[in-house]
This record gives sequence, C-alpha cells and structure tokens, in this order.
Amino acid sequence: MTEKLVKRAYVETYGCQMNISDGELMEGILEHSGYIIVGSPEEADVVLVNTCAIREHAEKRVLGRVSQLNGLKQDKPDLIIGVTGCMAQRIGSTLLDQAPYVDIVMGPDGYRGLPETLRRLGIASADKDEEHAGPVSASASAPSIEVVSESKKRGPQLAVLKLDIDENYQGLEQRRQDGPSAWVPIQRGCDHRCTYCIVPYVRGGEKNRPFDEVLAEVRRLADRGVTEVTLLGQTVNSYQWGDLLFPGLLRLVAQVDGIRRVRFTSPHPRDVNEVLVEVMATEAAVCEQLHLPAQSGNNRTLKRMLRRYTVDMLLEKIDMVRKSIPDIALSTDIIVAFPGETDAEFRDTLDLMRTVRFDEAFTYKYSLRDGTPATRFPERDFIASEEAQTRLAELIELSRQIQGQINSSEVGRVEEVLIEHQGRDPGQVRGRTRRNKVVVFDGDVERVGDYAHALLERTTGATFSGSEVAYSKPEMALV
Repeated sequence: MTEKLVKRAYVETYGCQMNISDGELMEGILEHSGYIIVGSPEEADVVLVNTCAIREHAEKRVLGRVSQLNGLKQDKPDLIIGVTGCMAQRIGSTLLDQAPYVDIVMGPDGYRGLPETLRRLGIASADKDEEHAGPVSASASAPSIEVVSESKKRGPQLAVLKLDIDENYQGLEQRRQDGPSAWVPIQRGCDHRCTYCIVPYVRGGEKNRPFDEVLAEVRRLADRGVTEVTLLGQTVNSYQWGDLLFPGLLRLVAQVDGIRRVRFTSPHPRDVNEVLVEVMATEAAVCEQLHLPAQSGNNRTLKRMLRRYTVDMLLEKIDMVRKSIPDIALSTDIIVAFPGETDAEFRDTLDLMRTVRFDEAFTYKYSLRDGTPATRFPERDFIASEEAQTRLAELIELSRQIQGQINSSEVGRVEEVLIEHQGRDPGQVRGRTRRNKVVVFDGDVERVGDYAHALLERTTGATFSGSEVAYSKPEMALV
C-alpha cells in the first residue's frame, strides 16, 4: 500500500470575533483529521479563506484575495482553494462562477464535514484520518455536498451550503492559539431580524450550546493557563439552555477556578436586565466593560431597523448599569445613513453620543446587503454615498473627541493589565485593563500572560502608555 502524505492546511480569517472562532474551529477539525496546520498559504495544500458578509467592502477584499491565491495555484496546480463563512453562504454557488479557480464554497454550518468534502476532491490526510473521523462526525449527518461543476482539467467544484437548525458544533473544540485569552462560542445564529443585517440569513436561527459543554471547555482552558475568556454569541445575552438563562451561565463561568476575567459579546440591549447587571456587579471575575450596540439615536430609525427598543429604553438600561457598576466602560456600534434617515435624525444620534459618552464606538455607514429587508425600502430612501461619508466623518470626529476626553480624565489611574503581546517598540509589552483599555509599558515579552499594575501616564486618545508600579489593595479601615 502506498503511504499517504500528510496534507497541510492554512485558514485565513476575515471579520468578527465569531469568524475568528470559526477559523479556530476549522483548524481543530482539520488537525483532528490528521492535517498539519501551517502559517502561510505558500506552505499549504489546502487554503481556506474564512469570510465576512456584513459589508460590501469586506466581500470585495475577499474576492481580491482569492484572485491573488489563484496566482499561487498556477505554480501549485493541486492546491485546493476554499471560500467559507458568511460571504460563501450569501453568494452561494455563483461564487464558483465568479472565481472559477475556487474549489469549495462552504457556509458556516458545513465545517463538521470539511474532511469529507476534501476527500471528495481527492484530498486525504495521513492514514490516521480514518482514526479521527469518528469523533469529528459524531452526532452529525453526512454533509450535503453539491457538485456544481466538473471538468477533467479542473476537477469538481463543490458547494456545502445547507443551514442546519441543529448544528451548534457540539462535541467539537477549536484549535487554540497560545495566549492567556480565549473566545468561547456559546451561541450561533440569530432570531432577530434587524432589517440591515445579513446574519440570520447566512448563519440561520439561534442555536445555543449545552451549558455543561461550555463549562467543561472553560475548565479545560483554565487548566492550560488561560485566565481570560470571552463568551461569544450573535445576541449572546439571549442564551438559554433549559431553565438556565445567560446570567446564570455567566455566573457559573465566572466561578471556574483559574479564570480571572470574563467578558461577553455582543449583547442585545433588550436582554440587558436587572439579573444580568446583578451578576456583573457581584461576580469578581466579570469585567467592568459592556458592549451595547445602539445602532441609532432616533426612534423612527430604530423602528425601521427593527431593533425592538426606543432611545429612552436604551438610556434606562444604561442608567441601570451605571448605577450598579459606576466604573463601567461602555462601547457601542452605530450605523449612519440608514435608508430614510434624515439629517435631523442623524443629529439625534450625535445627541445620543453626547448624552451617553461611550468609551469607544465602532462606526459604519449603511451597506446594502442583498437578501436583507432593508433592500426593499423605496429607492428614494437610499442616501447618496457622499452624504453618507460626510455623516460618518462627523460621527467619527465626535466619537474620538469623547473617547479622548474620557481617557485623558483617566490619566493617573493605576489599572490591572493582562499582558497580551509584545509592544510595537523593543522592550515594550501591550495589554488590556479590565475595562478593555489598551496600555503599553516597558516589559519583557516573556511575561505575556502575566498580570501587572500600570500607572496610566499618557494617552493618544485611543490607547494609554504608562509604567509598571507595585500595587496592593488598600486594607479596610477598622472602625
């Protein structure tokens, strides 16, 4: 029998934290099936481009990248190129017409079947892949693989695009990168139908992981030295497993031995309630940070977005959080130039920013996504690109101004920092505070994963520079 060669795979990810987690999941599935995960496409036999579909710019970037990889394929004719993720699901098999050098198009529910899909293309890993196929395939049906086209010269092109209401990747775990922090997905898909958002149509409805599996994964991470976890979900705080709601899961995770910090993203404002805030305020491991996507500061726009809350409701939630956790850092997402948004309604969003004073804002101008309800709005509602860009620039300027003012007021504080990376300059390290503020200070890169206390000495507006200081908690005064 001829010995099979071990195949090498490279996964290149674009997009959000969920995409990063999916990239780690694909690497774990492939490694479990005998593949070697490599660090560049030049080393690989299989290249998977893991994609985002939230904005048109992201899709254009991916198409450009895939075209570049085709150049590599000219020198390595047997190279397999796959496009996976949300963009793959949205465009579907027509992507194979746009980019005929792509061999696989696979949506977010197809990853469990990756080894089988590659086998259909004539790719096999080492002999041990049969040994590993059992656990990877457990509790899952055979992948629904469509042969889109086939030629003697090129071979088959395959599409794996079926959304599976039961696929939450139970029993599988990501291939983790070394480091002190880890993403822990607890939920896939979304039951909301925000009119601008493609996610429910490319990831399907909400599917939650069993809570005991989540806890087991967190414990394994803690055993290998991870001290900070971020719970991931499209609307993470809508999580439910049986009678256990998200606040209960958050408390259980926060109490796992060895876990010093817990974060979660992205919550929906509707599901921020007193029970969740009480857990955040009383569990020492839960960080004083909350990402709360507002999207707009105008009620008519929020209604057209189908966000299911008003500005007053949002402000009440923020007031509730700040009363229980006065030092909390708030971040948000904002979309400008949503179809039908008037200049006065845009000004309401600026007023919301001034009222709340978010520590950080991720700002976007509306990007039309085929298949979303907003595309059916009257043509007259769509805002000219030049006006949209003007609004975005004004929003960014205000957001940076507020962020700079907040951070300037925090110079002089001493903060606990988890050292995550080497700094940009030699002899520096970079980390984050519990409130998710980035701090750079002098230190040895070998200390990545350690905790230190840093005096915040200067800020550029977005990040801090400082110096490490000795620190101990003040003792309670005896009365």
